[in-house]
Amino acid sequence: MSSGSTSPSKTPPRAPKTAAVVVAAGKGLRAGQPVPKQFAKWRGKPVLRHSVEALAAAGIAPIAVVIPANAEAVAREALAGIDDLFFTIGGNTRQESVRLGLEVLAGAEPDRVLIHDAARPGLPLGVIERLNAALEASPGAIPVLPVVDSLAHSERSGDREVMGSSARREDLRRVQTPQAFHFAAILAAHREWDGPFTAGDDAQVAQSSGHEIALVDGDEALHKLTFSHDFDSARPPFRVGTGYDVHQLAEGEELWLCGVRIEHTHGLAGHSDADVAIHALVDALLGAIGAGDIGQHFPPSDMRWKGASSDRFLAHAASLVAQAGYALGNADLTIICEAPKIGPHREAMRLRLAEILGVDVDLVSVKATTSEKLGFTGRREGIATQAAVSLMRLDGPGT
Repeated sequence: MSSGSTSPSKTPPRAPKTAAVVVAAGKGLRAGQPVPKQFAKWRGKPVLRHSVEALAAAGIAPIAVVIPANAEAVAREALAGIDDLFFTIGGNTRQESVRLGLEVLAGAEPDRVLIHDAARPGLPLGVIERLNAALEASPGAIPVLPVVDSLAHSERSGDREVMGSSARREDLRRVQTPQAFHFAAILAAHREWDGPFTAGDDAQVAQSSGHEIALVDGDEALHKLTFSHDFDSARPPFRVGTGYDVHQLAEGEELWLCGVRIEHTHGLAGHSDADVAIHALVDALLGAIGAGDIGQHFPPSDMRWKGASSDRFLAHAASLVAQAGYALGNADLTIICEAPKIGPHREAMRLRLAEILGVDVDLVSVKATTSEKLGFTGRREGIATQAAVSLMRLDGPGT
């Protein structure tokens, strides 16, 4: 048996502990929301929750959330289910709010901290990873994007604003958050801050204390929500809906299809005028904006709609589409029946639907087919219609 000394095993170095400050103390008045924008819904969740979830998912803890006075209840509701959070009231400036958030974290003794604006909800993991990697060699790091537009200095000429000297866009960058720092360095810099101007971000505060700031690639997803149209853009640019309806043919009833009365031996039976084509189109429009179906808006149990003209239903659906911020891209209807022949009435139907919807007739298609004498339509017991629509966001492509 050999003898000899055994060298003690080395303890692996401890991974740096990274915390975060999320600044959510502003009023957000320019965003046009009924509540401060950090608590408004964006893509189905409060704006604040998006970035806090992203930070927590990256293993960053604890997270200090800086909020307005009297907003702790709404903030806790927005972040329900997320652990390792601290809440603190913000100051009169962003710099002061960040310092207060850092003071809250001081007791946890983190090695690093990410400071992020809640108004930038689209926080990719890749940005966090690049910032942390940069902190291996620098006391601070910020995500930036190139400037793609030409730039010029503004000068005054009397009461007019005129172009002054040009600026080299190659030397400039657009700065984003989160910004990452060694915790002790940025806390000390904020405590010492007494700059001659209001600090626009934490990199300026760190730089004023002599710290070098590394630049890493940012991400367009980190766009800041500032105005009401920033919230509108969260809605998809296009939406699609489908509808299907069927009504029984009966003697003694009028036959209405696409808002056009057609002479025929039988008509369609129903609570209203039983315009099966319009009913399918209404369901397609309502479905495209997630607004239920025709029965919810015009229940057959309500006698107000007994014998009602279906153009009222279609006009109502069109108004809801507009209120949701969309316009009709196109509508395509297929009427399924053995009789009457649809061809002779097709153009009148298109024109009437376009009139009700307030769109150009080129956006409306009406087709017809038979079921080759199969099923209830083949036996001439009823008429069915399938409808499909596309909607375009009013501020989206092509509008």
